[in-house]
Amino acid sequence: MNSLNRVLLDHACRIASEIEAKALLLYADAAEDLPIAEEPKVCFNVILVTKGNEEIPAKFKDCGTRIQVPNVNLTRVGQIKIAITKGIAMGLFHQGDKLVCLSGIPKFGYIDSIFVIDVGKEFEILVSGNIGDISEGVYPEVFGAVLNLAIELAAQGREGRKVGTIFVLGDHEKVMQLSRQMIINPFMGYTDEQRNILSPELKETIKEFSAIDGSFIVKDNGTIVTAGRHLNAALEGKDFPQGLGSRHIAAAGITGITKAIAIVLSESTGNVSVFKNGKIFVSIEKPIE
Repeated sequence: MNSLNRVLLDHACRIASEIEAKALLLYADAAEDLPIAEEPKVCFNVILVTKGNEEIPAKFKDCGTRIQVPNVNLTRVGQIKIAITKGIAMGLFHQGDKLVCLSGIPKFGYIDSIFVIDVGKEFEILVSGNIGDISEGVYPEVFGAVLNLAIELAAQGREGRKVGTIFVLGDHEKVMQLSRQMIINPFMGYTDEQRNILSPELKETIKEFSAIDGSFIVKDNGTIVTAGRHLNAALEGKDFPQGLGSRHIAAAGITGITKAIAIVLSESTGNVSVFKNGKIFVSIEKPIE
């Protein structure tokens, strides 16, 4: 399918040039044979979307920036939603930017879709048009790591069972004042380094504790304060998004009165939603089985 990839890349470059796009997002797993390094007009502003910590193909190493998405089977729109959300948190994209996105299903080995996205106006991708403060008060790498973790849990569950949980990031002192402990804090007594969510050694522990009722409270730098926390804050019935369960209502409530971000994994649907300022910023559908 090398010829198809070349045709789509050529069209994507022309579109990007015509609309003065900020960047070209390329889902690298579906485009291993793309001659990207031979396209200097593209190489300058290519953003590679890659799975997990896998090695970047040699031909891509000198091109652009890298955004990592979870190593699970994502739909085409899911790939783009995660990449754009993380790009906004990293400060790569801003209100009004136009992006050209190339994606496909990795197992097929070729690109089959071109999306043109106007950041802040594309409501199929981002539910909220207010994107300016999504990562305010939280390190971008922490936001990205927790988003990846929630999506992995959505895809894998825990020991064959679906799980649902909430990660509350940032403004932890106020969040703690507006919540109460439901179990003994499983992270008490450990150093900040031992309980930092960026530590690869902690991933399985977090997944295990995701089966506990309540929320994870995480500092802006990734240090986990506690798990199993009940969020007391709640919006008035007329204010919270309609058709959502108790976890989403709790997330909307706590983010409505603090500067925190909440990432919610729905046990019933497997969808992952990001809340900020009491509203859903983006909702990512459950990965493909």
